[in-house]
Amino acid sequence: MIRRTLLSLTAAFTLTTALVAGPALAEPKTIAIANFGEHPQLARVVTGFKDELIASGLVEGTDIVFTEDHVNFDTTLLPQMVSKIEATKPALVLAVTTPVSQNVKNTLGTAGIPLVFAAVTDPVAAGLVPSWTEGDANMSGATDAFDIDATLAFARKLFPEAKVIGVPYNPGEANDVATLELFKKYAEKNGFTVAEVGIDNTSEIGARIAALAGQADIIYGPGSNMIQPAISAVAAAANEAGIPLINIDDGPVKEGYVPVAFTVSYEKIGHIAGSIAVRALKGEALAGIPAVNPTYEDHVPVISRKAMTALGKTIPASFDDCGCIVD
Repeated sequence: MIRRTLLSLTAAFTLTTALVAGPALAEPKTIAIANFGEHPQLARVVTGFKDELIASGLVEGTDIVFTEDHVNFDTTLLPQMVSKIEATKPALVLAVTTPVSQNVKNTLGTAGIPLVFAAVTDPVAAGLVPSWTEGDANMSGATDAFDIDATLAFARKLFPEAKVIGVPYNPGEANDVATLELFKKYAEKNGFTVAEVGIDNTSEIGARIAALAGQADIIYGPGSNMIQPAISAVAAAANEAGIPLINIDDGPVKEGYVPVAFTVSYEKIGHIAGSIAVRALKGEALAGIPAVNPTYEDHVPVISRKAMTALGKTIPASFDDCGCIVD
């Protein structure tokens, strides 16, 4: 009798405890972020990515948890970082930059884990996706490719009277040649012709830019390994010739010696990658999601009022409320 009573009490206690406690809560999914190193632009990618996931309704700490790793820009440490991430059994991995994305794909591409890249300029050339119209079986993402069509549309809006855009480039650099071809492709659509300026070494910059005086109405500073490190020389020659320079990087504009920049917003790249991640977490196949390039709206203009005034240029009224003018 005593034994039966004890068993009944035990069963009743167990049932009561189960009813009070309810069903066991599921563990939050791990979202692993693999970064190349600590850098302001890359940090903005991560911020945008996280914000997009949270904005989708996922609750950090309850639905998802983020882990972040980087290799301090040391490529030799990438395999070690990716192996560490694999051991956490993540629900999804964000890979930031091309070398990180390539290593993540090489190691985890067949592990059945959704992989999303961000801040990759050409994912097709990098072998991350098979084409611009489809994702890989387990990978897709957001590029940081500058939209030349959008750049020319911006130039038209800021300099409505301009007819010729000068494009300096290094004939020996494939990226420079590709950029020049894109300018030629989209120039007529935006009401421009292109004055191309081949520069073989930095010692030629001053003379070659000066030669655009009377030919070009504006000049574009591309993301060239020759042009950008010498952008101060490009700017000096352009300013001397009285030609506004639109640069790919906004740092020199904020410093006041380049009048204009039109650059990709890395935080928006993070948001785009985040939206792809949300679709993958809901079960959508990444193979059906092509890589996404930034649009006009994903770029950020920065205009120096001081530098524009020094060139005798007026900022159109359409930019009054852009929040993009610095003094």
